[in-house]
Amino acid sequence: MKILFDTNIILDVLLDRKPHSLAAIELLSAVENKIIDGTLCATTITTIDYLITKSKGRAASKDAISCLLDLFEIAEVNTATLRSALESDFTDFEDAVLYFSGVAIGLDGVVTRNSNDFKLAMLPIYSPSDLISKISS
Repeated sequence: MKILFDTNIILDVLLDRKPHSLAAIELLSAVENKIIDGTLCATTITTIDYLITKSKGRAASKDAISCLLDLFEIAEVNTATLRSALESDFTDFEDAVLYFSGVAIGLDGVVTRNSNDFKLAMLPIYSPSDLISKISS
């Protein structure tokens, strides 16, 4: 099962945003244990760098990104991705870019805490708890 992780799920872990971090940690563990094929959008990496550098410093950001690059496949952002996002009816361009970068590599779904941001998605959108239930059954 190839799942695109919304940026908020990764930030929940890296910034220890309780209570959300508990489910997010469980999902990252599922990626590490090859239960889920985890994917991140390239823009997630740049967003994480900015936010972690700002809150914890450059060294912490580099360490976090290195771990993420070892753990996740990275979905590219190219002209076709940006055009698809721009021409879509998504109200949030960033979410559209994330979604269409994953579609381009054949993902099976998206995990996010903000399912309303993906109302127009044609693929399954999972909350962290829904995805945990799905992979546990």
